[in-house]
Amino acid sequence: MTDVIIAGGGPTGMMLAAELRLQGAGVLVLEKEPEPTKQVRSLGLHARSIEILDQRGLLERFLIHGRKYPGAGHFAGIDKSWPQHLDSAHAYVLGIPQPVTDRLLSEHAAELGADIRRGSELVGFSQGPGGVTVQLADGTRERSGYLVGCDGGRSRVRKLLGVGFPGESARTEWLRGEMELSMPPEEVAAIVAEVRQAQKAFGVGPAGNGLYGVVVPNREITEDRTLLPTLEQIKRQLQAFAGTDFGVHSPRWLSRFNDATRQAERYRVGRVFLAGDAAHVHPPLGGQGLNLGIQDAFNLGWKLAAEISGWAPDGLLDTYHTERHPVGAEVLNNTRAQSELMTTEPGAQAVRRLLTELMDFEDVSRYLIEKITALGVSYDFGVGHDLLGKRLPDVDLKHGRLYALMRRGRGLLLDSTGRLSTDGWAERVDQVVDGSKELGVQALMLRPDGHVAWAGTEQAELDAQLRRWFGNPVS
Repeated sequence: MTDVIIAGGGPTGMMLAAELRLQGAGVLVLEKEPEPTKQVRSLGLHARSIEILDQRGLLERFLIHGRKYPGAGHFAGIDKSWPQHLDSAHAYVLGIPQPVTDRLLSEHAAELGADIRRGSELVGFSQGPGGVTVQLADGTRERSGYLVGCDGGRSRVRKLLGVGFPGESARTEWLRGEMELSMPPEEVAAIVAEVRQAQKAFGVGPAGNGLYGVVVPNREITEDRTLLPTLEQIKRQLQAFAGTDFGVHSPRWLSRFNDATRQAERYRVGRVFLAGDAAHVHPPLGGQGLNLGIQDAFNLGWKLAAEISGWAPDGLLDTYHTERHPVGAEVLNNTRAQSELMTTEPGAQAVRRLLTELMDFEDVSRYLIEKITALGVSYDFGVGHDLLGKRLPDVDLKHGRLYALMRRGRGLLLDSTGRLSTDGWAERVDQVVDGSKELGVQALMLRPDGHVAWAGTEQAELDAQLRRWFGNPVS
């Protein structure tokens, strides 16, 4: 019997596996596909996800394979520069294809000791007071303390769990892929620029290694999303929208996606959890999907590990839903808005022109970019300091960087006074007598996910928050 079974070996599942293993929990990842996908479903990582990688010492290996795009990333495709001095040391989009992200996170989880089984498909499960029993397609069974469904938008775990998935069905579908073109690059660019004046969801652009990424709206919605498009279908749609098929040939992969928008009613039922696309699906506008899943895993991992270790305070596991469900709902809300702004309807275009003007105001631009990048996410921890519930950017301390102190995935007390103590919680919370004028406080405590759980100077207040987030002290 293992501690946690994770259904789905994508970025959400692998991030969660690594976070659990970092705290010593036993993890089995079941991935039904025998080989990693070559489809590029996502093209980049946003600032908050980059911060998460930095906090776990992973960023350098990602930077080797990616490319920084400072000020990149747009709301509804509105091409505006990012506001100055965005509240992050990583104010850029890291361009990196999803297969590379998948591989690097999988390697990280494996290095930490996760048991990763490809070609293993979950077909059923049952849960009880003592744990979860999972049935596999080959007839075998596995037993665990908990199950997490990270198995995508058509999540079998969610369906078997009976959790509602309300929202809107797809109204629009796009075909996409990577392929070669015979048309000269300058001619391609000119045609694409003209088409995009009216159709913002159209794109043909260099993808590296002589390939082009192609995204084109489809005239109809395919009920079976597992049915891959053909090159001929993509040619027909390119011809319909651009008057040419650009001479596309030799595709490396082809896929389809749509603007269905749904969210699971609950992220937890007993010993079973939902994360990533299993918990929420939405149009890929703003490139938020993969990032949202990684951030779900970062929130859930330390809490589930605390429960397994036996020190989690009452209600800690329930905060996964109460914190992450509103974040997911907000992403659905902003992608709905972006979808409307990208239609060719006169009313939507009028609103788009108005928003384009408003984004010249730095406060408006900052507000929207913080939504896309998740830098603006703040959890409701109750009344307290203005920093309470917010994530902290990386700052320079007297003895190094803040994020370099978070590699072990534990709580962290930064105390510039030298008067505070974490006695009784030393196995769960690191204490560093250090500080920074950038923080604006003498002492603060971070949860393992980098959100501020307390700020102040009084030991009694600190003890109360240590108990709230890290359980009873060890005598």
